[in-house]
Amino acid sequence: MTVFHPFLVALQFLTRIPVRVRELPPRTVARSLAYYPLVGLILGLLIAGLNALLSDAPTSVRAALVLTLWVGLTGALHLDGLADSADAWVAGAGDRERTLAIMKDPYCGPMALAAVALVLLLKFASIQSLSRVSGVLLVFVPMLARSIVPLLFATTPYVRPGGSGSALADAQSRTTNLSVIAVAWIAVVVVAGLQGLGLVLALIGAFAILRYAMMRRLGGMTGDTAGALIEVSETSMLLTLALV
Repeated sequence: MTVFHPFLVALQFLTRIPVRVRELPPRTVARSLAYYPLVGLILGLLIAGLNALLSDAPTSVRAALVLTLWVGLTGALHLDGLADSADAWVAGAGDRERTLAIMKDPYCGPMALAAVALVLLLKFASIQSLSRVSGVLLVFVPMLARSIVPLLFATTPYVRPGGSGSALADAQSRTTNLSVIAVAWIAVVVVAGLQGLGLVLALIGAFAILRYAMMRRLGGMTGDTAGALIEVSETSMLLTLALV
């Protein structure tokens, strides 16, 4: 087993980049959490790179192609979590067990479609409005959004035993994960200054609101709510770049 296995596990899970890793022990899978920000940085470099290459294209075409690459690289994994969470929150009507059951339903209701459409619309409009300078900061948006997942696992109970995130929750190293998060956030602020600080504050705001909702409704988190958190965090940071 090489030191790169946890990174490859994270890359395989979070992206559609062609990586194939055989079954690994739960501890190795849990160690992959520390590499989530690095995977996000790779995504950010690819996304910001395409945005820069298309700088002379019509803004709507540039934004559409950048967003298409963004969704394609992740295989819409987190959009699926957002859709399941939105459906469950509305149809669950405040009941914990009903909410958890609806999240496992493979079918999408109207709230799921509305949530995905609104997030994609807000992302598209935000990307379209970015200048050359603010477009560079696209590098940090996927990285910061994925850094929030180790924080969620470190601070929030995982409520679905045997679920896809149970190995991550059971064998994680909170000290390592929190250290990685701190380094990622400080690096963004140092490199991007006040704009980087704005991104971090938007991220913290999204985390605080969604974690409160998770604890109030479920008493913890699931894989779907983690995906929803990534999508909401990315949207919040893109809106911050566009509006501030």
